[in-house]
Amino acid sequence: MNHVYLKTVVLSLVALLLLLSIDGEVSPADGSTPVASVKKVSGSVTVLRQGKTIQAINGLDIWEKDTLQTGRNGSIGIVFSDDTFLSMGPGSILTVDEFVFAPRQGKFSIVLRMLKGTAAYLSGLISKLSPDAAYFKTPTASIGIRGTRFLIKVDGE
Repeated sequence: MNHVYLKTVVLSLVALLLLLSIDGEVSPADGSTPVASVKKVSGSVTVLRQGKTIQAINGLDIWEKDTLQTGRNGSIGIVFSDDTFLSMGPGSILTVDEFVFAPRQGKFSIVLRMLKGTAAYLSGLISKLSPDAAYFKTPTASIGIRGTRFLIKVDGE
């Protein structure tokens, strides 16, 4: 790989990280911890957090209340801290309404709200340890997840 190209890529990433940190809204103000991490992103994908739009990149932390939106050519794969896997296809919108994974306290909850598009879901430890604590909401239904994998399509406006 060309050293000049690699140097340009590294400098661009550093500049992006600096811009995000200067902006001051990279993480929620409540001091909570990230609930998931972006593992794969392709095309146009953004995260709406506290009224700010952030371009999704591999390694980006996902927080409770974040809204993920893929463009016409976008897709994203994320892994939650309980090893739940979620991937979204083009033209999708999903909000992480709630995520609690505190095994020592016996507290578990994952609530995802799919507004539009397609998603593939593979449940993690929350669904296995507390089957009644996992929900996938859509505009017309709420689905209780009982330790499984599934595909979902939600037609938007």
